Amino acid sequence: MAYKQWKLEQEALENAFARRLLVEYNIKEVTTQRQANNGTREFEFPVSATSPKTRYTNYKSKNKLRLAVYKSGYVRNVNSCSSNYQINPTYKRKKKWVFMSKDGTITKTYTTISRAKVYSGIARLNYMLEFYLRNYKLNTNNNG
Repeated sequence: MAYKQWKLEQEALENAFARRLLVEYNIKEVTTQRQANNGTREFEFPVSATSPKTRYTNYKSKNKLRLAVYKSGYVRNVNSCSSNYQINPTYKRKKKWVFMSKDGTITKTYTTISRAKVYSGIARLNYMLEFYLRNYKLNTNNNG
């Protein structure tokens, strides 16, 4: 019973955070019913989907920036045409492959970059907001 109560409290916190996004930043939740059933929440931001860090900074796209948070722990930009790329924090890790060669067993080790999942729902929403403020909001003041 305590887990159900905790789950309801977390959901209420997430919903309150989403309402705060609308009131304070004009960020609208555009989640479909299917996304909600899967535990995904999608938001539309009041800025162009074109990154302000590109050379097309002054281009005023009709498409608004859309970011989504997933129950699996990912935060993604969903404006991309071919795939929804992840914006989760990255970290470096060592990866090992062990295989048999003609001379015997060989281990190959290399460093790869992985994405850190954000497992808490409220933490995902907060990370999404920080990403927006860091990469879009602060730069839009200069462009109009």
